[in-house]
Amino acid sequence: MRLGSLRLRLVAGGIVAILVALTIAGAGLTLLFERHVARTIADDLDVHLKQLLAGIDIDPQRNLLVSRPPADPRFADPLSGLYWQVTDDRGQLLRSRSLWDTTLALPADALSAGERHHHEVLGPAKARLLVAERSVVLTVGDRRMPVRVAAAADLARVAAVTADFARDLAVALGLLGLVLAIATSIQVGLGLRPLDALRRGVAEIRSGRRQHLPAAVPAEVRPLVEELNALLDAQEREIERSRSRAADLAHGLKTPLAALAADAARLRERGETTIAQDIDGVGDAMSRHVDRELARARVRGAARHLAGISTELAPLVRSLVATLSRTPAGQRVKFDSQVRDDVQVPLDRTDLAEVLGNLLENAARHAATHVRITADPSAGPSIVIEDDGAGIAPEQRLRVLERGARLDERGDGAGLGLAIVQDVLGAYGWRLDLANCDNGGLKAIIGPGRASAVP
Repeated sequence: MRLGSLRLRLVAGGIVAILVALTIAGAGLTLLFERHVARTIADDLDVHLKQLLAGIDIDPQRNLLVSRPPADPRFADPLSGLYWQVTDDRGQLLRSRSLWDTTLALPADALSAGERHHHEVLGPAKARLLVAERSVVLTVGDRRMPVRVAAAADLARVAAVTADFARDLAVALGLLGLVLAIATSIQVGLGLRPLDALRRGVAEIRSGRRQHLPAAVPAEVRPLVEELNALLDAQEREIERSRSRAADLAHGLKTPLAALAADAARLRERGETTIAQDIDGVGDAMSRHVDRELARARVRGAARHLAGISTELAPLVRSLVATLSRTPAGQRVKFDSQVRDDVQVPLDRTDLAEVLGNLLENAARHAATHVRITADPSAGPSIVIEDDGAGIAPEQRLRVLERGARLDERGDGAGLGLAIVQDVLGAYGWRLDLANCDNGGLKAIIGPGRASAVP
């Protein structure tokens, strides 16, 4: 997951929510457990109170005594944390051995007969105690004697048990959080899968393997897919209109250019050779522009339908070499084709012929005696055209491959040939690289990727 990605944000947000929820749940469960333990201790104290009340008696001198103390042995163990105490209205005090020489500091609240109260007080060694007390009235002869009975337990037991529970709970919640985090990551991945499929669909459209996005998508993504498909249809219609207008314009210029060439020929017959050459130069430049626009219009349409396009390279190279060998530049050089018959190139035949024709024409014009054509099937494939001419200086090669560069405007060169080559290759996602040959000539390499120049 990359920083700033939607997947990272969703997973991080889910993990933060899980941590907050588990923290709140842990605190709440610990509090509930502590209250449950405290209630359990209070219930135990009520049982001890009942045992005390059952064992209270009065001797003949009307003194209080506990004939049957509670059975828990901790009441006999000094400072054990479990205590009992009995008082009456005459100041008599009975207490468990566990209190040793201390007493329970009970709050001065009024208790009705049979009423039970619970308090937290400080006991021996400043320990926090939970006290359960109850008031009863004993009848001795004709006298009623109120008696206050109390049982207490050290709350340190509650804190210790709660701490143990909290540690065990933290481990359990940690494991639960890990499972939930993994589940969240899986859930986010499943939820974002339609977007990933949408990305792949857009990539296939851009590469020409698909015309529209698939309609079988979740309902939440379907409106976006429908809008994108409608946009693609509108773009396709606009491209077709642009191609038609460019083709109409280019074809419309063909007739005037032919007439201009005829006028230049008549001027040459009259002896006006300088004017005729100027007109031929202008007409040739305009013709090259027309050819370039026709090629660009054709390529823009073909690039939308790349799926299944393939051209056998060797027959096309042989055809181009045969044609160029009849030109003045081609007659003085030897073409050496080392392309295997099984090499296939994923470009339209007409577009590939446009590219190779320009490159071979440039190589023949600038070569001294030799032009070689090779192809590497394992590289996409890549096609290499080498000549044994003077080559191009590294700084000039960089300028040649600049976006929109026109060699006819920068001095010697091949007119708009390389500009057309780059337009065609760019539409297919291919590149044109220029480098030095071992013999000092120019090496032109075409293959998949972006254009660059090698010094």
